Parts: sequence; structure tokens; C-alpha cells
Amino acid sequence: MGKGIHFQSRPTFPYLKHSTRSAVGVEAINRRLRSHRATAFSRYAGIVARGGLLRQGMKDKIGAKRGQARMARSVVELSGHIVDSLILPKVLDLIISLGGEFEILEMQVGQRRADRSHAKLLVEAPSAEILEQILAKIKEHGARPLEDEGPARLEPSPGDGIFPDRFYATTNLPTLVRVQDKWLEVELPEMDCGIHVDLHGMRARCVPIHKVKKGELIVVGHPGVRILPLERRQPHEVFEFMSSAVSPEKPKGLLIQEIAESMKKIRQEGGKILVVAGPGLVHTGASQYLVEMIDRGYVQFLFSGNGLAVHDVESALYGTSLGVYLDKKIRASEGHEHHLWAINTIRKAGGIRQAVEQGILTRGIFYSCVRKGVDFLLAGSIRDDGPLPDVVTDTLAAEDLMREKVRNVNFALMMATTLHAIATGNLLPATVKTVCVDINPAVVTKLTDRGTFQAMGLVTDVEPFLRELCQYLK
Repeated sequence: MGKGIHFQSRPTFPYLKHSTRSAVGVEAINRRLRSHRATAFSRYAGIVARGGLLRQGMKDKIGAKRGQARMARSVVELSGHIVDSLILPKVLDLIISLGGEFEILEMQVGQRRADRSHAKLLVEAPSAEILEQILAKIKEHGARPLEDEGPARLEPSPGDGIFPDRFYATTNLPTLVRVQDKWLEVELPEMDCGIHVDLHGMRARCVPIHKVKKGELIVVGHPGVRILPLERRQPHEVFEFMSSAVSPEKPKGLLIQEIAESMKKIRQEGGKILVVAGPGLVHTGASQYLVEMIDRGYVQFLFSGNGLAVHDVESALYGTSLGVYLDKKIRASEGHEHHLWAINTIRKAGGIRQAVEQGILTRGIFYSCVRKGVDFLLAGSIRDDGPLPDVVTDTLAAEDLMREKVRNVNFALMMATTLHAIATGNLLPATVKTVCVDINPAVVTKLTDRGTFQAMGLVTDVEPFLRELCQYLK
């Protein structure tokens, strides 16, 4: 087709050159798209222009090398809702940022929201190594090489807790692996794991490095692995509103209302909700709203650390949090000892559940958890006071317990915690709706940067957030 971009749809779009800079081509395209696609396609057209500029710049830099050696190249294809889900711009961005060039050989854009689109790209790089890096990264967004990849390469694990060299590191997106000319769906998707293949049962599953056993077959390299990217959901489905980046400027009332509607829908369908929370809930006086959510059946799992439980018990026994009366906002005499006394009381009772059964603990978050049958898990850290008897101090054991419980989760709400939010996000499949609420926008940024693609953020204090959320849940 020559050098350029050929858009095809029903009817066919005009032919656009890579060097086109004017808005004429973009406007011609946008007139054929619905209004909800205009922004996505404008961004896409901008990347095309950047790609043209970068192509020219790279030509100037490696012009001499072109005469000596050919550019490494591969043709890939994308299909699905790649325009309005911004998958195509992400792929083009990655190609550029990793030092490659692209040329759009063919593109078909769906006319309606439900229609799927298709694109065929030529990807070029100065070396085979760089091309391999580019293909590995854009594969995470569903870009598939047209060349026959062949089956996945399998190598035995050399020992317990050891993967083969250059093993394939997973994402939390739905993944397929090609084994004996069959595409197997990888079970229990989780990021930063390996893929174990059972040839007898013809099954593939994610396995964390500390759980692999000697001799188990592990996928090595990227050939034979296919990732299915998340696409925009159907119209009017909740969470469409949260497709933009984290920002304190979002209309919080609308977002909180939509979060509540999503939680209601999940519970009506029999789904389960996980809350991940830090001690800030108690410090800010927001624990009463979490208790209300528990009592109304909107919490099935609760992940936290020693801190939330300690200060919740302190509040229940003494009316303070970190020695400060929550109602009077003044420091109590000997208040700095209250949380230590609370720890001692629960240890003497044998644990949180025993304290509830003995009538020692009569209110608070964990009192409601015990009474309502909420499955709670407290994962410890090196800085914990006590800790409480219920805390799992072995980090690998806590991780395995969290991993087991999140398999049954349909919605995750993370509030006022960095450590436990990121730890949980590392275990969640990308198909689990995830909301992170924190006064610090860096918490959500860290969560998404580490690979939790589906995490959406709301920058606000947890107390007004929970208060308003409970109002919408009524």
C-alpha cells in the first residue's frame, strides 16, 4: 500500500499520509465517528503526527546505518474496541517511546459503538533486540504478530522456588498460551508470576515464584503467549465514567453515586465486595460508616493490617484513637497508652473473635465483622505494636491467604492505605472492578504504575467519601 495510513470502514475513509499535519484529515474522520469517539481519535491522530516526526528524526540519525543493515520489522494486528478504549493510541505511544517506528498499513473503524475496529501495523526498530522489547510490551494491549508464533516454549523449573531463565512474567490481564496447537486460557491471572503448563491435563495457570516446584514446566519467552486487553464496556454500564486519569478535580458526587450503584448491582447479582482499609478510617472518624456498610451487607472481605484493628479496638474500649478523643478532639490523660492497653486486652482474650464472644468488644468495625460473618485478614508488618493474635506475621503466608480470598471477589474498594492497597492490587485480576480512595494522588499513581490496569482513583478524604457513599447505598 506504500508509505501511509489507509483507513477502511463502511464507507471507506480518505487516504492519509504519515506526514499529514493539517486538521483536515482528522476532521474528515471525526465527522464519520460518533461524538463519544472524537476525543480518542483526536489523540490518535496526534500520535500519528508524532510518529511521522519521529520517523523523520530517526531517519536522520540512522540514515547511514540503513545502508548497512535492514531495520528489524514485524507486522502486528489489533482488533476490538481499539479506538474508544484508547488501546490503539497506547500501542502507538509505546512503539515511539521504546525507540521504534510504526506505519499503519490498514485500518477499519466500526461505525457504531457496538462495532469492532481492526488495524494492521508495520513495526520497525533499529535492532532485533529492540523490536523484541516493543512486541513484548504492545502484546500487553492485544497487538498480535501476523507471523506464526508457534507454540510456547516450555522449560522445567530447575528447583523449588526457582523459574527457568528468561521466564515469561505475567500481567493480570486475561491470557492465552499456545500448547500443542491449542490455545489454553491461563487460570488465576495475576501479575508478576510465571505460567505453569500441565501437559497431561492440558491446563495452564499462574504460579508465584515461591510456589513453583522442581520439574514443573514453565513458559519461557513471549512467543506463543497472547494477552486479551480490557475494552470499554457496553453503554450505561457503571464505571464507564471513571475512564480518565486520577485527579482531584473530578466531580466527586457523581463518581461516588456511580460507585454506590455498581456496588448495589454486584450485590444484587450475588457478587462479593472486598474492602482494603488503613487506620486512617478510625483517626478521621470514618469507621462508623464502614460499620454501616458491613451491617447492610456491602462488605464480604476485609483486608488490613494490625493498625486498623488496634485503633478500632482502642476506639471501642476507650473512645480514643492514638490517645485523642474522637468526639471531643482533645488528648486523653495517659492517652498514648490506650492502644497498647487495647492490644493487651485482646491478647488476654485470645483474639478478636474471642473478645466479641466474651462480651469484651461490643462495638466497632471488627465487632461488626464477627457478628456479620465478614471474612477479615490482617497482614502484619515489621513496625506493628503487639501485634494482635489475629495478625498473620509471615508475609508469604499472608500473601497466599489474600491470593486465595481474592479469587471470589468482584469489586475492590481500597481506602486510606498504600501498603495494603498495592499488595492487594498485585493479586487482583484485571477483570475485578477496583476503586482506590486516598487524599494523596500518589497512592493511585503507584497502584496503576505497578500494573493494576483496572484501578480507578478518587482523591479525597476518606470520611466525607464514606459518609456520602453510605447515603447513596441506602
